[in-house]
Amino acid sequence: MKPIHGVNMGNWLVLEKWMKPDVFASTNTEDETWLSRKMPPEALKAHLKQHRDTYVTKEDFRRVKEAGLSTIRLPVPYQVFGDRPPLVGCIEYADLAFDWAEELGLKILLDLHTVPGSQNGYDNGGLTGVCKWCKNPEEVEFALSVLDRLAERYGKREGLYGIEVLNEPISWIVYISAPSTGKAVDKQEAKGSGYVPLPFLREFYTRAYKVLRRHMGVEKTVVFHDGFRIGSWNRFFRRSGFENVALDTHIYIFAMEMFVPIHRPWVYDLFTRINAWRVRQAQKAIPVIVGEWCICNRYADRMGKKVMAGADMAREQREKYNDVARVQLKYWNQADGWFYWNYQLLRDRSEPMDESWKESWDFCRCLDHGWLSQDMIKE
Repeated sequence: MKPIHGVNMGNWLVLEKWMKPDVFASTNTEDETWLSRKMPPEALKAHLKQHRDTYVTKEDFRRVKEAGLSTIRLPVPYQVFGDRPPLVGCIEYADLAFDWAEELGLKILLDLHTVPGSQNGYDNGGLTGVCKWCKNPEEVEFALSVLDRLAERYGKREGLYGIEVLNEPISWIVYISAPSTGKAVDKQEAKGSGYVPLPFLREFYTRAYKVLRRHMGVEKTVVFHDGFRIGSWNRFFRRSGFENVALDTHIYIFAMEMFVPIHRPWVYDLFTRINAWRVRQAQKAIPVIVGEWCICNRYADRMGKKVMAGADMAREQREKYNDVARVQLKYWNQADGWFYWNYQLLRDRSEPMDESWKESWDFCRCLDHGWLSQDMIKE
């Protein structure tokens, strides 16, 4: 497969509070499910319409193109078709995304980012602290029906790069260490939560592939997340008989820093090289995409609150972020593709972030600050 370089359009159709907290301000909720439960239906529809109409526009797709990227990874929720009230659908915005992408010569990787009952218990799974989807056969079938309808609607579109079956189904080790585990608002609703077992995930992936191929030719890619178990898939994919597939893995220096207290460039280089080796091992059986990564790191961010102290401080911070960007791109460019998380956090580029470390998650601000550049992307 030809290497793809792209960016995620997160927080547009699947909300994440940490990225734009004011969307949740009126309800003091932590995820999209509880936002939808707390707001009156008509107020919710108007609230989400205002967000979706303004958060991403055609000009943003144009900027992606101008940055030298080819593909947008577009997270969509399980209620995308508007059939799971009180959650509000958003299929018309996915339609717009394809229209814009095709006009500008971009491709879209559609990513089913949430499922009912959640596959990871994260806010990005739609319901914090709950992870029960895989234990509910009816909801498993519903997720397959969403994939079927997405493939039927977009499978022949020129702008479709492919469809990702499911974002971040959680492993045991990640589940027990995740900050969101045990943080459900409704403890009864969370009862029975747990990780997504590998045998279940293999069976689900096999069924999902067949569902998608009903409507998608082999020129479109079917993407599978590694479930935080990148080393567990080689035999499965060698024996699967699947055509034109890819494995998605998410690798964050920021996540590593939660467990490793040394925040130095050599640690980042070691972490990245180890993960690059794991990617190469997986590539022996299947193309691998680094579907989420960013340059956020505490080494560079320490000076985030001091940037306004002067040009020298700003230049030093820029150089540190440049170093972290280059060490990652050196390796991620050896993968079969990558997507930066995220295109933006706040729509208004002049609006200060509530916490300085968020700046480096924002692709647009990274370009504006010179922390990333087109030259780095093309190297």
